[in-house]
Amino acid sequence: MIAAQDLHTDFQCPQEAESQLSSDTDLEDPEGKNAKTGKVLASRKGKKTLGDKAKGKLPGGRANGHHQENGTETMTLFEVVKVGKSATQSVVDDWIEGYKHNRDVALLDLINFFIHCSGCRGAVSGEMFRHMQNSEIIRKMTEEFDEDSGDYPLTLSGPQWKKFRISFCDFIAVLVRQCQYSIIYDEYMMDSVISLLTGLSDSQVRAFRHTSTLAAMKLMTALVNVALNLSINMDNTQRQYEAERNKVVAKRANDRLELLLQKRKELQENQDEIENMMNAIFKGVFVHRYRDSIAEIRAICIEEIGMWMKLYSDAFLNDSYLKYVGWTMHDKQGEVRLKCLTALQSLFYSRELGARLELFTSRFKDRIVSMTLDKEYDVAVQAIKLLTLVLQSSDDVLTAEDCESVYHLVYSAYRPIAVSAGEFLFKKLFSHRGPEEEGLPRRGRQSLNGSLIKTTVFFFLESELHEHGAYLVDSLWECGSELLKDWETMISLLLDEPMQGEEALTDRQETALVELMLCAVRQACECHPPVGRGTGKRVLGAKEKKTQLDDRTRITEMFAVALPLLLAKYCVDIDKVTNLLQIPKFFDLDIYTTGRLEKHLDALLRQIWEVQDKHTDIEVLEACSTTYHYLCNEEFTIFNRVDITRSQLLDELVDKFNRLLEDFLQEGEEPDEDDTYQVLSALKKISAFHNAHDLSKWDLFTSNYRLLNTGLQNGDMPEQIVIHAMQCTHYIILWHLAKVPDGSSLKNDMMTLRKQMRAFCLMCQHYLNSINTAVKEQAFIVLCDLLMIFSHQIMSSGREQLEPLVYAPDSTLQAELLNFILDQVFIDQDVDNNSTDGQQDDEASKIEALHKRRNLLAAYCKLIVYNVVEMNTGADIFKQYMRYYNDYGDIIKETMSKTRQIDKVQCAKTLVLSLQMLFNDMLSELGINVDRSSSAFCGIKELARRFSLTFGLDQLKTREAIAMLHKDGIEFAFKEPSPQGEGGPPLNLAFLDILSEFSSKLIRQDKRTVHMYLERFMTFQMALQREDCWLPLISYRNSLQVGGDDDTMSVISGISSRGSSIRSKKSKQAAASKRKIPEEENSCSSTDAGWLNREQSMQTPVMMHSPLTSTVLRDPKKMRPEDSYATTYTLPTEQHPHQHVLQQQQQQQQQNRHHQAAIDYNTQVTWMLTQRQQAEACQQQERISMHYAKMRNHVQQAMRRGSGLMEDDEEPIVEDVMMSSEDRLEDINEGMDFDTIDIDLPASKNRRERSELKPDYFDPSSIMDDSVLNVSMF
Repeated sequence: MIAAQDLHTDFQCPQEAESQLSSDTDLEDPEGKNAKTGKVLASRKGKKTLGDKAKGKLPGGRANGHHQENGTETMTLFEVVKVGKSATQSVVDDWIEGYKHNRDVALLDLINFFIHCSGCRGAVSGEMFRHMQNSEIIRKMTEEFDEDSGDYPLTLSGPQWKKFRISFCDFIAVLVRQCQYSIIYDEYMMDSVISLLTGLSDSQVRAFRHTSTLAAMKLMTALVNVALNLSINMDNTQRQYEAERNKVVAKRANDRLELLLQKRKELQENQDEIENMMNAIFKGVFVHRYRDSIAEIRAICIEEIGMWMKLYSDAFLNDSYLKYVGWTMHDKQGEVRLKCLTALQSLFYSRELGARLELFTSRFKDRIVSMTLDKEYDVAVQAIKLLTLVLQSSDDVLTAEDCESVYHLVYSAYRPIAVSAGEFLFKKLFSHRGPEEEGLPRRGRQSLNGSLIKTTVFFFLESELHEHGAYLVDSLWECGSELLKDWETMISLLLDEPMQGEEALTDRQETALVELMLCAVRQACECHPPVGRGTGKRVLGAKEKKTQLDDRTRITEMFAVALPLLLAKYCVDIDKVTNLLQIPKFFDLDIYTTGRLEKHLDALLRQIWEVQDKHTDIEVLEACSTTYHYLCNEEFTIFNRVDITRSQLLDELVDKFNRLLEDFLQEGEEPDEDDTYQVLSALKKISAFHNAHDLSKWDLFTSNYRLLNTGLQNGDMPEQIVIHAMQCTHYIILWHLAKVPDGSSLKNDMMTLRKQMRAFCLMCQHYLNSINTAVKEQAFIVLCDLLMIFSHQIMSSGREQLEPLVYAPDSTLQAELLNFILDQVFIDQDVDNNSTDGQQDDEASKIEALHKRRNLLAAYCKLIVYNVVEMNTGADIFKQYMRYYNDYGDIIKETMSKTRQIDKVQCAKTLVLSLQMLFNDMLSELGINVDRSSSAFCGIKELARRFSLTFGLDQLKTREAIAMLHKDGIEFAFKEPSPQGEGGPPLNLAFLDILSEFSSKLIRQDKRTVHMYLERFMTFQMALQREDCWLPLISYRNSLQVGGDDDTMSVISGISSRGSSIRSKKSKQAAASKRKIPEEENSCSSTDAGWLNREQSMQTPVMMHSPLTSTVLRDPKKMRPEDSYATTYTLPTEQHPHQHVLQQQQQQQQQNRHHQAAIDYNTQVTWMLTQRQQAEACQQQERISMHYAKMRNHVQQAMRRGSGLMEDDEEPIVEDVMMSSEDRLEDINEGMDFDTIDIDLPASKNRRERSELKPDYFDPSSIMDDSVLNVSMF
């Protein structure tokens, strides 16, 4: 044994230290006293339980599971296994030796091993072992858990505890393996362990239940191995017995027969013993725990039963056990469903075992098929793999509908699912070869791959819902790359004539084959999944790089010869030509020279020339332009040959365009359709080639600008000509910018570019007012791009010499861009469809239109984010956040996030401006009488709540922004006078209800300051109003007061206020002399006083004047000392209405007589509110009297035992207790983002929290200090 002092362990027994682990205390019984008693072996009648059998005396050198030898304390089994420095075999051997010496002591070690592995800090003593039943021991150990933590060894993270779990399982397996010949049959050790584990698995403590279930399942697996060995030995013994008995009498050995019979009998008895043990574990643990409330426990059970069925299929692979796996496939947790599938996969890997699962498969096949669409991707992947194994075991099990439900998953965006579905598809369609296919050639049209490629094309065309060939190729690549790389066969299918009796490919099938061929070429050369599937390019290994180079060489050698032939055959087909022209960009251009393929290059260039000459489709022209751009690479020797051909082509195009344009713009002649078509065709080709090639030397700006100007003046220019002229002019300016030198030697070029750019922007601005939607969209896109490119950021990275090119949009242009967005983007889908076609478009066209509008909105939002246009223009965008959340929510949210990173204050002002816009729109639609329950108002308030959530949890970072938001909101609420005249609420007062959604984002100091700023706008009469129309003001004021340092406000109601008693100034001064203001209050106040001093001198007019002037607006120098604290509106603490209503009336009348001349604003408000609230208090008297009676005694005793709080009150009241809880909760939850709720804490917790509160929180005089009151926010 290893000495304990040599190793540091985290788990120690009570004599050493407190354990760092504890139970999760996942108890149905909070006290943990009613744990169920451990079960005994149901099938072993007459067996003794653990408590009945362990009656022997223990050696003297033992204490709580620790051996003591020569004064040195040795380690427990748990500590040895946890440290893992000793081999499991040697640890088990040592335990067996101890068991043979004294089985009671060894068994007690093993019992404590399971107890400690559960994280329990206690240990079973010898006395408990001798005299207590299992249930009593478990109940005692339950009390030993540390309830402050929910961790235990099996749930702890880290490499040590992962290794411990493995060592724990290995220990049980090795223990059974080493004891399988004698000890497990002694009717003591195994019975005691199984009884203990069964009892622990029924415990309400999660740690016991989890650990014992894992131990029991591993014990069962070990017993299954023993039973399997016994079964094999019995079969061998039976064969030996039969062989010996079949011998002739002269050669038969009767002694050997008797020996074999005796051996078989012993083996049978042992087999019966093992079966009884397994039956006890299965019925006592598995049957109950496979449906445990903890998913990990259920997963353990299913994983192990799968092992049993695989190891000992004769005993366990039947419906009695398979049903548990089938039922658990409906588990709510993906972890458990995953274990079911992996368990079944291990069975279907064997054809012999798979054949015995026919009944199970027919019963649960539909469930397995449905799991291919599981919300957990890992589960769906394993379900598809299981169906693939089922398909291999039997072709008749899965129906055509079952297979089709898997087929479409090859188009899944999650690549593991798609690859698994591709493997299923490949096994289903391509793995079966008939005898007639064995003699077919390997390559070519008549090869086996030829028919398989046709099958792939047929499948691709039949999946009408998906037209993504790249996704299909990527799904089949891992299992069918050899087939997809057979480009020779694909070319043969496209070029060769079909044989006699062979059905030729249709035009649609040829188009699909060309697309799949291009996708296979791209996959082989790029070696990464298509866009939308996968996280990006991965690093290739040496073998993969070599394969990539070899494939690229094959592609170049093969298609350099075949591509001109394919282009010649399909020259007039737009789809085929567009795909074929993309293949050259994957060529290794050196092979044209090294392989002496120049003549094929010339043929390719001739075919590209013919294609661009015959086509006017923009996709084909752009493909031609891109191919020329790739071939015109100066690094390769073929550059001169390709460049000459390109220059000749461009010369011809420009000359033709200039000639046609002169005829087209001749005065006095109306151009016919043929002239228009010719000009448009030439303009498309020039625009497509100008995208990838520099055409600056031909000076195309003048021609295009002239064309655009003529169209603007006459107004009858065809829209396509205008669109492509804009696009071409845009390319001209960009190429000119790219050629601007870094130095100032060519200043004239920069001035020319500046003039051209500004003139073109002005032209596009005029086209924003066009009646043609497509023209307006093109003008908008071009303007947004140019404004971004020529913004102030053009001077970044040391390019200050480009400052003359900076172009900032004026207010008119900004307004026109914004109006375009509002008119063209924020529209209903049906309205857009009807305005374009007059018919209901299909789903694809709707998606395409939405994609186009999203691009328009994103282009404008980039202008906001990069400060090209004013940030406040984003208010019109932000206000659409809720209405168009499904369409543009991600774009708008990202824009808000980016603008907040640039300027938090301006972003907050923009957000509140958007809410103000919606509020004004609501007033114009519904009238001045705002219904706060209307859907429009609730929508604005919900939008405000969403805006509030975007500010996050760090209130210090957004402090100034939130304050300015409240400032703007308050000013807007009191901006317009009341339409009802003096005495009525301001027109926008209801906006305060919306503004209250941001109150939770204010820190405590700022709530008080914002409240003071609010009072600047309030008149004396406003503070007295309690009608429904004034509720927004009341609720907003309450939202600013909740969580503040003032304890005088009730937290029971957020709207109505109750009666309160007024303390005299003498009592306040006396209280102030007893208490000190905490340092953190003073520091917060000083910080608050200086964080926005730049707004301190701002004057805000009061909308409704009153004969009384608030002391907030007075000069502080002229205020009396006793009035120095009156700038904060406070209400003294309430008193019990039963005992103090009359006393309050007398006290207030007396104060009014003595201090009427010197009364200040807040005292008047307090006095008037008290008069009004007395009536309400009387009405509530009967309803709350019973409530007070029930709680008075508890609260009164708790408050009097406290630290002397509220000593001026005759008795504490419930609201004060609730206030203490509210203050503590506010301290804890400050910065958290959730809705406010009312929490009624029990009296014991209130007493505990109240004793922890600082006394000054409850004394108004202690917080009414000059340092607090002189804080100015704005």
